[in-house]
Amino acid sequence: MNVTIVIGNPKPQSRTRQVAESLVEHLLVGSSNSVTVIDLADHIDGIFAWPSDSLTELTAQVATSDLVVFASPTYKATYTGLLKAFLDRFGQNGLEGVVAIPVMTGADDAHSMGPNVNLAPLLVELGAVVPGRGFYFVISDMDRLNEVVEAAALSYAKNLGSLARVAQNVQGVE
Repeated sequence: MNVTIVIGNPKPQSRTRQVAESLVEHLLVGSSNSVTVIDLADHIDGIFAWPSDSLTELTAQVATSDLVVFASPTYKATYTGLLKAFLDRFGQNGLEGVVAIPVMTGADDAHSMGPNVNLAPLLVELGAVVPGRGFYFVISDMDRLNEVVEAAALSYAKNLGSLARVAQNVQGVE
């Protein structure tokens, strides 16, 4: 399985990245998968360059992934412009066939609906399948990261298992 983590934090090696990587580790425990991390902070200089060979390669990586975690800190009650600029590179249904998990981090629960109200609808608009509620992580809980992420991973695993059972019985599904 091809897994990609896209980090929309303009600060490299952020806590948002730690949360997203931890979620993937907990979700895919015991399985060997190819995991690629795209930290958009490393691509800020080219994010608005059109065309851009390096950004085209990154969007192709994401579009051909089986599972993508899109993670962003909360900025002005929504995801960052950096993540939005990256997602704007995808055409209509550019994420079709991709299972996408929206993740947002924030200082407190005030914006906990952000992944569901802001990021998940954009991912669905691009054709992705979002297997449940978005994951919101309060940064002050970093000392409880494993505990909080494990609960979220179990919920996603249950939802993905349900989708797999349905897919096995749907005509025309590979």
